[in-house]
Amino acid sequence: MILFSKLLIPKNYNGLAIYPFIFLKNKALSNNDVLINHERIHLRQQAELLIVFFFIWYILEFLFHLIRTFSWNRAYRSISFEKEAYKNEGNPNYLLDRKFWSFLKYFNQK
Repeated sequence: MILFSKLLIPKNYNGLAIYPFIFLKNKALSNNDVLINHERIHLRQQAELLIVFFFIWYILEFLFHLIRTFSWNRAYRSISFEKEAYKNEGNPNYLLDRKFWSFLKYFNQK
């Protein structure tokens, strides 16, 4: 289910997935198939890690990369969940073929 909220979405971001919802900054973004697919990949990741473990892992991985790089953007882009979502957001069939815990392939990948 897609919902719209300018308040919930952090500045400089357009969307956010919190199982089972996709939040978008505005209604016009609901036509952005790449963004929707990116967020659906995150929903699948969250379901695989029983939601709470996804967010714990996400935050810990982000903090590790933030300390390592001293860059918010580089830390965000280094998170394995984000690497998987960005690499495959343009493939509308990705979730049909995706294997369980596929984000692990991106954990140590540069």
